[in-house]
Formats: sequence, C-alpha cells, structure tokens
Amino acid sequence: MYPYHNKIKQRIKNGELKTYFYSNSYPKIGECLVLVFKTEPNYRPIRPYRYHEYLDLLETETKLNAGKQKS
Repeated sequence: MYPYHNKIKQRIKNGELKTYFYSNSYPKIGECLVLVFKTEPNYRPIRPYRYHEYLDLLETETKLNAGKQKS
C-alpha cells in the first residue's frame, strides 16, 4: 500500500507545494482540497474528512515560505 498522505506531507515540508485550491467537482472524487506541486505528480486531491490533517500544515508552510521570500 502506497503511503499517500505521508508522502504528500513530506513533499509539503520539502517545499514542493506550489499552491492549493478547493474543488467541488474533481474527477471521480467530487469535493476535495487539491494540492498543486512543482514536481510530478502535480495534482494531489485530499478528501474532506482529511482536511484537518492539512490545514495547520499548509498555514505553517505558507508562513515559512513567505518569510523565505522576504529574505
């Protein structure tokens, strides 16, 4: 079994995340949070029941990246 969420969280921490958005009609999933990465695979959908695992991580990484850009 592929450790889907562990790999995604590691990619976020490695600074590979480009952006993210919410979708109401992602193919074969419907509502989800879509993480967009700089490297393949570029798009990674997260189902609503997993949002809570990502919101704090995304907020922290966004602040860290904003600090890096100011330097």
